[in-house]
Amino acid sequence: MKVNKIYNEDCLDTMARMPDCFVDLTVTSPPYDNLRTYTGEMQWNEGVWKAVIKFLYRVTKQGGVVVWIVGDATIKGSETLTSFKQAIHAKDVGFNLHDTMIWNKNGFSAVGALKTRYSPVFEYMFIFSKSKPKTFNPIKDKPNKNAGKLISKTKRLANGETKKGKSYISSDFGQRYNIWKQCPHRQRGCGKHPAPFPKQLIHDHIISWSNLEDLVYDPFMGSGTTAKMAILNKRNYIGSEISKEYCEIAKKRINELPLLARTTMKK
Repeated sequence: MKVNKIYNEDCLDTMARMPDCFVDLTVTSPPYDNLRTYTGEMQWNEGVWKAVIKFLYRVTKQGGVVVWIVGDATIKGSETLTSFKQAIHAKDVGFNLHDTMIWNKNGFSAVGALKTRYSPVFEYMFIFSKSKPKTFNPIKDKPNKNAGKLISKTKRLANGETKKGKSYISSDFGQRYNIWKQCPHRQRGCGKHPAPFPKQLIHDHIISWSNLEDLVYDPFMGSGTTAKMAILNKRNYIGSEISKEYCEIAKKRINELPLLARTTMKK
């Protein structure tokens, strides 16, 4: 199967041709309860998303990770909980739920003020792993108020007492927490796609869960942000996108990248 290519087809067809244990990292966002209308969209229902997750488990390498970014619709006053059903199904097929992360849209809400509840400003980012993740490159950008100070570690024992551990000099920045604040600004060149990924969000997941020349997959490639960020971070990519229109947008965005970035990838 050729890498560094976006396949204009249903992702189940793409994954059916992939060998077992093929992909290092998947970063994707499924259609989320049909909250958006996408050109050429597949029929999205429980049977389909269960099949997608099962296929992802087969094609993911041991130690590989799937970043599944998802939200829920509210129908007749109740959230659907589809996101949680998908997380439970992922565990049922064999994935670990390695982390439940939150994408805080930094105050951005698509619906504005609501009369009966608070306006939603976040989505879940489930981190599924096939056994223990083989790669974790933590982002350390949280300003440390104790920078440069001598810190003494302590450990609480089972009986409630504390035990003094090793001391260390605190660094300028600490490791980021699992709630990420990033506003979903509209990107140039995404055409009519209704919900393009924020570039920084995808960049941060790619560098966190993969290494140079790893293979990154997006089964719902849309306007191509996952492919673009994979290239810029010197990873290989494969995408599936059922809409011919979105495939053309994605290819155009990739072709606009510097030639050097595109030619350093494996063929």
